[in-house]
Amino acid sequence: MEQIVNDIITFLLPQNDLFVYVFLFISAIIENLFPPIPGDTITIFGAFLVGTGRLSYLLVYAATTLGSVTGFMLLVSVGRVLEREFFMNRNYRFFSAESIVATERWFERYGYFVVLANRFLPGVRSVISLVSGITRLNLPKVLLLALASASLWNLIWIQIGFVLGNNWQVVRQKAGILIGRYNIVMAVIIALALAGFIIYNLAKKRGNQKKNNAG
Repeated sequence: MEQIVNDIITFLLPQNDLFVYVFLFISAIIENLFPPIPGDTITIFGAFLVGTGRLSYLLVYAATTLGSVTGFMLLVSVGRVLEREFFMNRNYRFFSAESIVATERWFERYGYFVVLANRFLPGVRSVISLVSGITRLNLPKVLLLALASASLWNLIWIQIGFVLGNNWQVVRQKAGILIGRYNIVMAVIIALALAGFIIYNLAKKRGNQKKNNAG
């Protein structure tokens, strides 16, 4: 994956500015549709070009944010059209039956807040958009929350890429460390939250069984 990113950056550098803006927009869409794509790194590269004075901060921010929201809503549409059983029966690697069931439970417990937090949940943001469609959440509300989530997330990482310096290798190394640490912390938090949810349900079920036995 690292070599792919290097090849993309090498390809982008000599291109004209309009092409780079369009590429940032498209890469933000693709990142949602195909989770392994390193979209955040491409976004940070756009911010790096802002720092060098080549690109506009506002246009990079707009291109990546609109791309993120477009990709999110495309998967919402896919979920609404193909529906739950299509994915449960096929059990795709990045849209596994297990991840869909787990995300459905998040929606049952936290509602639309899951959509608002989607960009800050590495590894599951695409599943969240898919399940938003499967569960047929209100589309205007999902769109607004997805826009809010992408706007804040992209602003953070574009600002980080902008202030880290004008040497791409240094920017990429430092940003990679930050992304890696963030992903680890969030993975631990998600794992603990899931464990807590399972323990709570088991305890609740045992409590109900005891009440039934006592009655």
